[in-house]
Amino acid sequence: MTLKLVLFDVDGTLVDGQAQIMTAMTHAFDAENVPVPTRSAVRGIIGLSLPNAIAQLAPDRSEAQVARLVERYKDAYVAQRVSGGAEAASPLYDGALDALEALARVDNVLLGVATGKSRRGLSHMFDAYDLSRFFVTTQVADDHPSKPHPSMVLAALAETGVKASDAVILGDTSYDMEMGRAGGITAIGVSWGYHENVDLLDAGASTVLETYAALMPALEAFWSKT
Repeated sequence: MTLKLVLFDVDGTLVDGQAQIMTAMTHAFDAENVPVPTRSAVRGIIGLSLPNAIAQLAPDRSEAQVARLVERYKDAYVAQRVSGGAEAASPLYDGALDALEALARVDNVLLGVATGKSRRGLSHMFDAYDLSRFFVTTQVADDHPSKPHPSMVLAALAETGVKASDAVILGDTSYDMEMGRAGGITAIGVSWGYHENVDLLDAGASTVLETYAALMPALEAFWSKT
């Protein structure tokens, strides 16, 4: 039986973290007296590792101030978590849990995560929704270069022993699509996240799903050709 691997991005794919991210970003920029980036700009960098994301949002700021913005963002993000508002601010997308449960029932399918979140942030999200039981490999920003570098994909393939031709990544940003392509695996986009469908396709998405209900048929169609 040939092992298959499905890697999931997190923010914009499994959970809608936009409100929580925007709140933390607003706090960080306000605290540094830097103009707060627009919601559209923030949406555009979701998926990147935090230092890369903030550097793009504040390109004219010194390295020292970017570093302070990163730390203020982390503090604000954790404060939201401690206040108990994180789950409400970052809900699971409709159908996400059903899709994970369906895939977990397939004996030769392994699940993994490739995210710009920190290990601590991912662990908290897993605890909030009891998701750790689904994933055999978790690649986070602490351990890798920022997307779209393929390091996360290559590490997940190495950990699971799955061939690149039998693996896919599901994500909502062009960074996910580019990372998948650079890692030699198939990239599937989702329409409910933060980048436009046309951007996902331009970045190498094999297809863009409109709902989680379309995931299993898309995977079955892909694997029937491999």
